[in-house]
Amino acid sequence: MKILITGADGMLGTDVQEVLKDEEIISTDVDTLDITNKEQTIETIKNLNPDIVINTAAFTDVDGCESNKDLAFKINAIGPENLAIACKEIDSPLLHISTDYIFNGQNDKPWVETDKTGPISVYGETKLQGELAIEKNLDKFFIIRTAWLYGLNGPSFPKTMLELAKNNNEISVVDDQVGSPTYTKDLALAISQLIKTDLYGIYHITNSDYCSWYDYAKLIFKLKNIDVDVKPVTTEEFPRPAPRPKFSVLANTNWEKNFKPLRSYKDAIAEFLNFLK
Repeated sequence: MKILITGADGMLGTDVQEVLKDEEIISTDVDTLDITNKEQTIETIKNLNPDIVINTAAFTDVDGCESNKDLAFKINAIGPENLAIACKEIDSPLLHISTDYIFNGQNDKPWVETDKTGPISVYGETKLQGELAIEKNLDKFFIIRTAWLYGLNGPSFPKTMLELAKNNNEISVVDDQVGSPTYTKDLALAISQLIKTDLYGIYHITNSDYCSWYDYAKLIFKLKNIDVDVKPVTTEEFPRPAPRPKFSVLANTNWEKNFKPLRSYKDAIAEFLNFLK
């Protein structure tokens, strides 16, 4: 299978390449394929003629999106639209990575794929526009909404916590935002399964179970045997430029109709932390 990956050098893209290393991989980044450039995107994909395109390119700096709205819209909305148009020209499927941020976070049970969207940030809004553009322009697509990603090849919450613990005996962490920490390696494995099917549509894919950022931090320090006092704080006590959804747990309903649930985030983070000093 010939697979073109955008954002291939990113945290998820790197793991997707590793999982799919036995396939014919075409790795691209912004220097080799600018997905915001419609003509270049169409020409490149037509010339390379991949069997599937996996889009892991995105502007994921949630606070940065608030102050760079035009750039966020170009990368997160126009980029996926251009890829969808290009994929339609060669009759190739597109797998696109989306986010829990397309929901408003005001829920008391895990979000299912058919729930009403309602983003509360520029990041969430531009990612939703990307989804809608794909649905409008292409029939053969996989849209994967995921959440709280971490991996070996980029900055992440676990790495930040471990860094902070080096110079702080006390760390304040938000305890009223809840989600499912998801290991990019596990998500990449799920992607490798999904692209071998024609089960097109929208999927929520995260590691199983959920926690608050506070509980997550406590688990990280416990697993690494680090003695640090973690203080719970509210979202209001820890203001950020972009609002965060309070409840981001995604029910993996469509995924679990055909595949096994991903392992618990607790097992995944334990494995990940073994790779960190």
